[in-house]
Amino acid sequence: MGRRAQSKVDLQTRAARVRLILFDIDGVLTDGKILLHADGTESKQFDIRDGILIVWAQRLGLTVGLLSARSSATTTERAAQLGITLIHQGVASKLGTYEEILRHQALSDAEVAYMGDDLLDLPVLARVGLSAAPSDAVEDVRGRVHWVSRSPGGNGAVRELLEVVLRAQGRWAELLASFLQEPTVSGAGQAPHEEGKVKRSRQ
Repeated sequence: MGRRAQSKVDLQTRAARVRLILFDIDGVLTDGKILLHADGTESKQFDIRDGILIVWAQRLGLTVGLLSARSSATTTERAAQLGITLIHQGVASKLGTYEEILRHQALSDAEVAYMGDDLLDLPVLARVGLSAAPSDAVEDVRGRVHWVSRSPGGNGAVRELLEVVLRAQGRWAELLASFLQEPTVSGAGQAPHEEGKVKRSRQ
């Protein structure tokens, strides 16, 4: 069996150390499909619930970054919507870029989680303290990571990993409390459905 054969205790230990979570984009934040238009532009689909938890994870102190071999204006726009400033696209070497990120962020491998879905992701997955893959990642990736989500890429896999980390760090209760507390203004304490609503709920 691969690296995914981890005990629950080991997974929690790894997740508790994470300060930076990196995500591949196509196949992780999206379902891997790209709609090409006649004018050469492209469209992708992103999961709103993934986005909500990305926003909250950053507000709770985690750094979220994107690492992709492809460049896409759609990805740039999505990152801006989510407040992600650590974004590397069109990289020739994911491992080389990952090492640059470590130096810039002054982090060790053990403090990083990465979710990828295909062979290009293996060099980084082999290095990070917590490696993860969506349920529909290629078999050679699923068999070599510490954790595999129940959901496929672009449909909740990102949210699942973020929840694992936040729970291991004792921050999930803080997140829930922010919604379950007695509302003090109209709409406060209600669960948001879009990233924009998440931002307003804390103002």
